[in-house]
Amino acid sequence: MASTSINPTSMANSLATAYTQAAQDQLTTQTNKAQATSTALNALRSALSTFNGALTALSAKKGLTQNTATFGNPAIGTASATSTAQAGAYSFFVEKLATGSQVAYQDLPAPAASEGGPIVVQMPDGTQINVTLADADNDGTISQSEVARAINLAPTNQGKLTAATVTANGKTQLVLTAAQTGGLADPLSGVVPNIAIDASGLPAGTLKTALTGGPNVLVAAQNAVVWLGDQNTGIKLEQASNTFTSIPGVSITFNQAMTAGTAPVALTVAGDASGTAANVQTFVDAYNALNKVLDGLTASGSADGKTNAGAFASDAGIRALRGKLSSILRQSFSGLGVMDFGVKSDRSGILSLDSAKLSKALAAHPDGLSQVFGSTSATGSSGLLGAMNDYAGVWLNSANGLLKNRQDSLQRAQSALTDKQSRLDATFKLYYERYLQQFTALQSLQDQMGQTSNLFSSLSSTSS
Repeated sequence: MASTSINPTSMANSLATAYTQAAQDQLTTQTNKAQATSTALNALRSALSTFNGALTALSAKKGLTQNTATFGNPAIGTASATSTAQAGAYSFFVEKLATGSQVAYQDLPAPAASEGGPIVVQMPDGTQINVTLADADNDGTISQSEVARAINLAPTNQGKLTAATVTANGKTQLVLTAAQTGGLADPLSGVVPNIAIDASGLPAGTLKTALTGGPNVLVAAQNAVVWLGDQNTGIKLEQASNTFTSIPGVSITFNQAMTAGTAPVALTVAGDASGTAANVQTFVDAYNALNKVLDGLTASGSADGKTNAGAFASDAGIRALRGKLSSILRQSFSGLGVMDFGVKSDRSGILSLDSAKLSKALAAHPDGLSQVFGSTSATGSSGLLGAMNDYAGVWLNSANGLLKNRQDSLQRAQSALTDKQSRLDATFKLYYERYLQQFTALQSLQDQMGQTSNLFSSLSSTSS
């Protein structure tokens, strides 16, 4: 008699799967949808953050209108102009560049630590650095390198002064270099003092005597002296730094002093049409990049199913986000809007820039572009950049933003789905083990019946 062999494992797995398949299919669909939503939320956060970063970078320019500042002789100096600079021509005569003080004390003795004590380093700007030499002693004597270390580590130094030892021609020198150029000039002589050490606090000894003798001046401290116009007849400008901001919106750094009697160097401040257009184009590109991501997330998909719908195809909140950005884009600020400055939008919301219209608008409203775009400053948010930055913050706020709330809700849903999956897995295991036990018993019974049948067949054959 022929019999069909039973595989308990396969049968148990098939029946347990059949029992839980409907629930598993539903759970898998929910899990995949939750994961797709999570991926979409991450993509939206990334796109909004990138867009917001572009707004902040544009705001840091202090206005999208660009100006240039150019020297007739680039060797004399460099200059830059912000959006607030006024076009014009200027002339400068550079009499002196600011320099920082550098002095050296040569062949200082290395006395016993008992001669150590407080010294005061007098800086060119009038400040003082209090130093205790005993703090740097390691071997019972005070060497020049230990003096240098004590000065560098002094709490009141804070980077104002660098002390080092230099050995040349067999002689070691303690070299002190000021971090800043120029200093506080004497009101009578106009001379800026150099670095000096006040050793009056040290006990009498060879070190005190050597320091009291004063240093060798390697580089004298002096302020920059620049004339707006001709030397001696123009307006004298004197300061400790070589970078001047005397002209509103213009920063000038002088690199080279001029020979007496030479003609002043010309500085021209003018509008930069290409730079301004590039700034506006940066905004256009950033907006379009965000719009492209939103297009993908809200795509409706094709009727034939060949193109899938986006994760937020029917999401009212994301539609509201797009609508709000579009509404802000069309707002007027001080009676003007971005559309007045050559920014155009097509039917799908993609922006483009008409540079010719931008140039005409700038000629008619020189300060208008900066007013329209404004600033993202937390203390003075204004214009288009400020409005879009504020609205993006509603979504991006890490504490209570809309994205944070959505992601928290999604995480709770995903956690619940994980719990459901665990329970369904437990149900599958329960039924699998029950069916496995039953089919294993059936297989055993089938084997016994087969053995009995074989026995009868054998007895029948023998009897015959």
